[in-house]
Amino acid sequence: MGIRKPSKSVVFADERIKQAWKEILKTDPEFSKHLLRAKKDLIDNAFCGVQIRKRLIPKVLIQKYDINNLWKYNLPNAWRLLYTITTPNKVEIITVVLDWMDHKDYEQILGF
Repeated sequence: MGIRKPSKSVVFADERIKQAWKEILKTDPEFSKHLLRAKKDLIDNAFCGVQIRKRLIPKVLIQKYDINNLWKYNLPNAWRLLYTITTPNKVEIITVVLDWMDHKDYEQILGF
């Protein structure tokens, strides 16, 4: 069994992602259920997703968000939620949602 540690909170990498999340919650009740479930799971265990190997982290994400780890949470219908884990004070764990996308976009951004 892997690491299991709760996240103090789930935040968004930028305002665009935060607004997109809010919009989906208002306009797509079915997909909203899956995003809210993902958020709950990430709060319960920040490490519940699948870690992407460091050499596979897209340079564009490293440059844009200054990340050194990347995780994938599988959503229904082959959608993926990408997130990173930070420890701002070495005690608390914060999960940062970077984006969510369908499988085609996921494969494209990771270069598969």
